[in-house]
Amino acid sequence: MFEFSKKILEKVSFDKTLFCKELKKSIQWVKPDEKTLLKVWCLATFGNIYQQEILEIFSSVR
Repeated sequence: MFEFSKKILEKVSFDKTLFCKELKKSIQWVKPDEKTLLKVWCLATFGNIYQQEILEIFSSVR
């Protein structure tokens, strides 16, 4: 699911609302040990655009 989540997030990254919605879903889908990898990947890939949103979503979903 981790690789699938990355593909989805890349495809919806043009829209902030869609990106946030899909990121929340992705966090629920991935295995617990993959959540940290997803966070690091998101920040590395989309941090220049959505850093604040990524950090807020990861801090609210645990």
